[in-house]
Amino acid sequence: MKIGRLLLRLTVGSLFFGHGTQKLFGWFGGHGLAATANMFDSIGMRPGNRNAVAAGLAEAGGGAGIALGLATPLSAATLTSVMLTAINRVHLKNGPWVTNGGYEYNVVLIAAVLALVEVGPGELSFDHLLGNERTGPGWTLAALALGAAGALGAHFAAESYPAPVEAPGDASAAASTNGDASAPTEATQEAGTAQ
Repeated sequence: MKIGRLLLRLTVGSLFFGHGTQKLFGWFGGHGLAATANMFDSIGMRPGNRNAVAAGLAEAGGGAGIALGLATPLSAATLTSVMLTAINRVHLKNGPWVTNGGYEYNVVLIAAVLALVEVGPGELSFDHLLGNERTGPGWTLAALALGAAGALGAHFAAESYPAPVEAPGDASAAASTNGDASAPTEATQEAGTAQ
């Protein structure tokens, strides 16, 4: 039994599960579905509610799968898709470093879940128990490709959804209500950590 692999699975998987349930239910100090949907709308992932549910389910389900060692390549592909979408929509413009809101953390998480696909989830996993371990470089590349395809699909689906039409008076009303229309809201500030 490889204790490091088990610890990696439990740590990464449970943290992803936590992020997903923060989005869906507001658990673990999360903002819940309505605020997450607003944040998704603000970054162009329209419709926000549908994308928030999809991201929450992907993180919670993929995280649970990684933690349990269940359908490891599919779980890793799901999480890779969410992280690539977060990089594209939120972090890429900030460069690599997490201290600047960059994508370094997302890349580390992608590398961790793909490494688990290559080496396998280990003896203490449902994949091993069920005799369904799918490991090695081929499965790793398949998980990466499926994750990239999922992120591309999410991007193009969001881009094809029409942007809300703002009435001419809405922008000035929002600016006077908030004091500064360009100031980030709580939902957009969450974008750096919620994904």
